[in-house]
Amino acid sequence: MTNYGTIPTSSSGPVNVEYLSRAKQVIKEGLGTRRPWKEMFNFHSFNLPSGFSDAISRIKTNFSYFQMNYAIVVLGIVFLSLLWHPISLIVFVVLIAVWLFLYFLRDEPLMIFGRLISDRVVLIVLSIVTIGLLLVTGATSNILISLAVGVFVVLIHASIRKTDDLCMDEEAAGFMPSS
Repeated sequence: MTNYGTIPTSSSGPVNVEYLSRAKQVIKEGLGTRRPWKEMFNFHSFNLPSGFSDAISRIKTNFSYFQMNYAIVVLGIVFLSLLWHPISLIVFVVLIAVWLFLYFLRDEPLMIFGRLISDRVVLIVLSIVTIGLLLVTGATSNILISLAVGVFVVLIHASIRKTDDLCMDEEAAGFMPSS
């Protein structure tokens, strides 16, 4: 007896629905840890720094506060630069899945061999692995230029975004320079 054209039913249906529901919840919660884009681009909070030390202080504070947003911006710029390099784009999409799993959507702290790994270490390691694997794919100039553009955009935003209206929580305050 053939069942061509029929929709298969199985007892694993509720498990798949539960899995998808859980994935959706994790994505919402994970993206909820980033700062609101409205807060990041509040035009009333932009002005030029008074000097070099003020710019450095703003960069440190804003990078600590908007760290996940800045990672999304840089990854988005790299993604756009790879649209003309399909192999690099495939590698990048796989790496984005790794980023989602290890950085953006984690529920609990990352533990390796019983040691707690901080978000900054995960960010640095994932960045190095991403850059290294993408450079192997042959889109070196595109990647380096897009990374330079991404870093430039982040540094410009971080230096001209005032920090006096940011609501710092205890976790972010631990990375703050003392004033």
